[in-house]
Amino acid sequence: MGQIYALGCALVWSFAVVLLKRSGESIGPLALNIFRVAFSLPLLLAATALAGQPLLPAAPARDYLILIASGILAIALADTLFHASLNIVGAGVTAIIDTFYSPMVVLLALVLIGERIGTLDLVGMLLIVAAVLLSTTVEPLPGRTRSQVATGVALGLAHIVLLALGIVIAKPVLNQSPVLWATTVRQVGALVVLVAMGLISPRRRTHFAVLRPSRHWRTMVPATVLGSFLALILWISGMKYTLASIAAILNQSSTVWILFWSVVLLHERMTPRKALSAFLALAGVLLVTLG
Repeated sequence: MGQIYALGCALVWSFAVVLLKRSGESIGPLALNIFRVAFSLPLLLAATALAGQPLLPAAPARDYLILIASGILAIALADTLFHASLNIVGAGVTAIIDTFYSPMVVLLALVLIGERIGTLDLVGMLLIVAAVLLSTTVEPLPGRTRSQVATGVALGLAHIVLLALGIVIAKPVLNQSPVLWATTVRQVGALVVLVAMGLISPRRRTHFAVLRPSRHWRTMVPATVLGSFLALILWISGMKYTLASIAAILNQSSTVWILFWSVVLLHERMTPRKALSAFLALAGVLLVTLG
């Protein structure tokens, strides 16, 4: 089931990314992240209650601390850096940077929790990474300087490292915890830090003004429901029910799904290069599933 959850996460997240890109054109990185976490947390609390899971189960304090730390790293910090990097370098460079997520999770899972992967898994990972690299082109935003692009790339790589670290350190706790509860605890930790970041910022009014209903909610609300609620649950479920390295590899197929949505929703042309990348990604997903 873990592989199915991870693939479902990739599909849902890819659609959310299209909406988040549109939202990011008018909303700042920190403000957008505050909105996503603040709006999705009540949904997670309601889902946890409806599932009959206690909000404060008798879990070791260490589990709470690990999940909170995971949320701070992978949501509060990493996602804010993601939005900032996307605004600076554009979608093309961001997509290339994101290909380092799978290898980073594999490396951290190997070093921190001793996971091992098989030959088919490794070949599948290489095919998916090759597909993502093939499907993207470096297209910096007009008017950006080299130093700005370098800063954007650095922010993107920092996002990948924090995202991978956040989920890998939580993996042992996820193995023995209810998915909804673990996801909610991570969101709570992230929201506390995001609110603190917003309050100490000179632009605090702008950051929190995003919580008032506006025309921007037309893309922000569905993006949040898909990306910060449904995709997040599927992501955590994938990590819980299969190896962290395998889930990360399958999550990486989201970039190819973004190509599909760009054709269907944005009416972009499907080139032979894009078709070949999709084929390589599907082949990689099949190998990982078999492995």
